[in-house]
Amino acid sequence: MPADPTEPTLDEQIAAYQREFRDLDPQVEKVVTALGRLNRRMNVAYGRQVAALGISNAEWEVLKTLVLAGAPYRMGPGELAKRLGLTPAAMTHRIDRMAGEGLVTRDRDENNRVRVIVELTDEGRTKWLESMQAASTFEEELLQDLNSKERGALGEMLTRLLRRVEDAQPDAGGRLTDLD
Repeated sequence: MPADPTEPTLDEQIAAYQREFRDLDPQVEKVVTALGRLNRRMNVAYGRQVAALGISNAEWEVLKTLVLAGAPYRMGPGELAKRLGLTPAAMTHRIDRMAGEGLVTRDRDENNRVRVIVELTDEGRTKWLESMQAASTFEEELLQDLNSKERGALGEMLTRLLRRVEDAQPDAGGRLTDLD
């Protein structure tokens, strides 16, 4: 029985697809449908976790991008927008909101007064660390039925699938539309 009673089970969905499209490979469809559902449900779970911390998924993505940049956790808004697949206007809106919440600061570059620098605050880093702790707990629970070898094998297989998509769709890392 699916978690959502309005959604068919994987097997029900695949049977319906096969009824309408006889050339469907049920093994392939089961893998991609399960991955899609898993991704959707994980995104909902992560969204709930960050909401409990008082931030949005969109804000978390900015925090993550600044952390990935490394200390001192600074970046120009144009580079942030590019990495997140956002328009400059959407990025400005997001930075305005986050600066108002004390998650980031926005200051002029001392070496180039035209350039703006967005920097992670202590509060922003704390929110990011809290979200990572919650995510880590959730992810451990998610994978609890897999032993270390199975986790490694699954990670390798998913990485191979990801590489195939990235090779076929190199421009698909960003957004199709802005999310906020």
